[in-house]
Amino acid sequence: MIQGYAVADVRAAEDRVRAGLEDGELMLRAARGLAEVVAIRARQQDAARIVVLAGGGDNGADALYAAGMLAGEHAVEVIGIATALHEPAAEAVHRAGVSVHLVDPEADAELLPPAALAALAEADLVVDGLLGIGGRAGLRGAMAAAVRAVPDGAYLLSVDLPSGADPAGLEALGEAVFADETVTFSMLKPVHLLPATEPAVGVLTVVEIGVRMEVPPAVERLEHTDAADLWPVPGPADHKYTRGVVGVVAGSEGYPGAAVLCVTAALETGTGMVRYLGPRRAEDLVLASCPEAVPGPGRVQAAVVGPGIDPQGCEEPECSDGQVQKVREALDADTALVVDAGGLQTLAFWTRQSGRDGVPVEGKLRRRAAPTLLTPHAGELASFLSTVEEAPVTRDQVQEDPVGHARRAAALTGAVVLLKGSSTLVVDPDPAVPVRVQADAPAWLATAGAGDVLAGVAGALLAAGLAPRDAGSLAAYLHGRAAHRANPGGPVRARAVAAAIPATVADLLAV
Repeated sequence: MIQGYAVADVRAAEDRVRAGLEDGELMLRAARGLAEVVAIRARQQDAARIVVLAGGGDNGADALYAAGMLAGEHAVEVIGIATALHEPAAEAVHRAGVSVHLVDPEADAELLPPAALAALAEADLVVDGLLGIGGRAGLRGAMAAAVRAVPDGAYLLSVDLPSGADPAGLEALGEAVFADETVTFSMLKPVHLLPATEPAVGVLTVVEIGVRMEVPPAVERLEHTDAADLWPVPGPADHKYTRGVVGVVAGSEGYPGAAVLCVTAALETGTGMVRYLGPRRAEDLVLASCPEAVPGPGRVQAAVVGPGIDPQGCEEPECSDGQVQKVREALDADTALVVDAGGLQTLAFWTRQSGRDGVPVEGKLRRRAAPTLLTPHAGELASFLSTVEEAPVTRDQVQEDPVGHARRAAALTGAVVLLKGSSTLVVDPDPAVPVRVQADAPAWLATAGAGDVLAGVAGALLAAGLAPRDAGSLAAYLHGRAAHRANPGGPVRARAVAAAIPATVADLLAV
C-alpha cells in the first residue's frame, strides 16, 4: 500500500527523530540522499551545469547542503531567493566554493540579477528547493520568475514537493513547478498522491532518512499485492449463489448499450450470476451479448443502478420505460448498491424526500442503511450536490477541489463516493478514514462506456462481499489495468476493457 501522511503528522514524526540526534543530523541525511540522486541524474542527463534554487526554509537548506556536496565533481551555482538563507547551510555552500546569487523574494522578473538569469539560461539540471511542506500554494515574485526562466530542456528536480503545489494536495495547481522528478524523504505526503497536485510531481523518488510514522495515513493507494489480497477468489465449495448475484438496473430505450457494458463487465469480473432489469430493447441486446444473464427480478447480494438511465423530466413516480422507478425501489430496499450515472440524480431527489410519503422535511435528509457506493464523474457530482443542497455547484468547482466535494457528498449520504477521473478518488463518509486514490488507467480510457464497465466491476465485487470502500478501490485498480491490457499505448474501447478483465485478474492472482 502506498501511503501519504498529513503535513502536521510528518512534522511531529520528524521532531521525534530530531530530538534524538545531533543538531542538524536529520537535515544532513536528507541532503546526502538528495545529492546522491542529483549526481545520478546529472550523469544520466549528461548535465554539465547544475543550478540550485534555494528558499529560506528547511527545503532550501537541504538543497544548499546538497549543492556543497556536489560541488567537488560538478559545476554548481546557487540562486537563493529569500531575505536570508539557512545560515549553517549557506556557510557550507560558501566553504565548498559555490557561487551564490541572493535575490529578494519580492523582486519581479525585471529585477532578477543578470548573473542569476544567465546561470539559469545555461542550466542542464535545476534543483527546486524553494518551498517545502510549510509553504503555501502558488509561486510569487522572484520565485515565480526564476521558475519561468528554467530552460525547457533542463531536467527539473524538486526537493520534497514541487514548489507552489499545495502541500495538503487540495488546492488546484496555479503558478507552480512542474517537476520531472520529486525527491521526498522517508514518507509520502498528500501532495504526491492527490489529483489536484500529483500532475506536478513527475517521477517520485523516496530517500530514507530514518523517520517512521506512528499514525494512520491521510491518503492511500492500492498496489498489485494489495489488490491480489483483496480479490474474492472462489473455493471448491463455492457455487454461483455464494460467489455473489448482481442485479443490474441499467440501460433505457435511448441508451441500451450501457446495459450491455455493465452486465458484460460484471460477468467478466467473475460474479456468480447477473439478474438484469430493463426495457425490452436493452434486454434483447444484453441476452444477445451475454446469454449467461438472467432477465427479471430475483434475490441479489448487490445491485448496480443507473448506467444509461436518464432521469431528466422523471421526477414523477413513473417514466416511459420504468427504469427510474426501478432505481427508486432499489434505493428503498436493503440491498447493497452501486449508484451510477442517471441513478445519482434519482438518488439526489430520493435523499431530499425525507418525510412521510416522500415529502421533503427542511434540514433533514434521507440515508440508506445498506452499503452504498456512488460512482460519479465531476459533472455528475456537481449536479448531485446542486440538487441535494439546493445551491449551484459546477463541474469546474468539483475539479478544483475534488476531495472536498467528494467528502461533502459522502457526509450528506453516508455512502462511499468514488469520484472518477484521471486519478480516481474513493472517499469514506468517516473523515478519519484515509482517502484512497488510484491512478492506474491510461488517458485513452476517457471514452464513452468506460464508466458503465467500472460500475459493473464494482457491483460484482460488492456482491462478493467486499465493503464499498474496498470494492470501489479494487474496481478502479482493475479497470485501469484492464485498459492498459486491452490496447497498450493506443485507443481503447470500453467493451475491449471489459473483455480484458479475466486475463487481468489472472495476472493479478498469479503466484
